[in-house]
Amino acid sequence: MTSLLHDVDIPTKQATFAMACFWSPDCIFGVQNGVIRTRVGYSGGTAQNPTYRKLGDHTESILIDYNPNAIQYEELLDIFWKNHDPTSKMKRQYTSLIFYHDEEQKQIAEKSFKEKENEVGQPLVTEILPASTFYDAEDYHQKYRLQQHPWLCKAVGLQSGTDFKRSHLAARLNGYVYGQGNLKGFNEEVENLGLNESVADFVRTLIIKNEGQGLTC
Repeated sequence: MTSLLHDVDIPTKQATFAMACFWSPDCIFGVQNGVIRTRVGYSGGTAQNPTYRKLGDHTESILIDYNPNAIQYEELLDIFWKNHDPTSKMKRQYTSLIFYHDEEQKQIAEKSFKEKENEVGQPLVTEILPASTFYDAEDYHQKYRLQQHPWLCKAVGLQSGTDFKRSHLAARLNGYVYGQGNLKGFNEEVENLGLNESVADFVRTLIIKNEGQGLTC
């Protein structure tokens, strides 16, 4: 029997974005081919140990571990731009940010920013900043949409906040149950993810129910 695919031990790079909230980005990025793990949290500010109720000057963000041989940073940026409004002025908690992890990411982000600004024809509020300390959000925020299905979480052995942050399977399921990805894509990876048929059928019903719905945070 195939083991549940929680751990993927391959070299990864990191990308960090803030795009108005973090529940929806966690779903969107989690089902992208080449994304290994995701976690949501707070970044970009100076306050020490921020919390959701005491955020200080931090912004809701998502930290992505990705396989650069399967998905390029440019592709992640494309997903970033397409899934929020970078022209909308929001309070600091929900603003648009790109946190670069190295000089190459900085240059790619700056080029992408100029292209997007030319495309929309108006100034973007997005800031491009060096990645700083990323503070994990509280456990109930991690894979929030997946956690709304406790039977499913138990069935695949997800119990603690650490489980939801480290698990590749959690990242995939969190997107699928909220209508990201599609039924064809899910069916193609059921065996690789190690899911039995009762779990797979449960996820399929959610994909069919939620596919194409608008994302809300």
